[in-house]
Amino acid sequence: MNLAIVGLVVGMALGFAGYFGGFAAFLLVGALGAVGFVVGRLLEGDIELGELGDLLRGRDRRR
Repeated sequence: MNLAIVGLVVGMALGFAGYFGGFAAFLLVGALGAVGFVVGRLLEGDIELGELGDLLRGRDRRR
């Protein structure tokens, strides 16, 4: 799927959540979208759990 279409769908979902559910719903949809993105990347094999842990701790494995 084209990244522009994905961005459009995500923007619309956040817009609907913000309009109908308020700011808390907007934040919840955004946070769950970020979690879904990370899980999708893990399942595709683009990132590994060790790399994710290092990224969250601020360590750089490329050295």
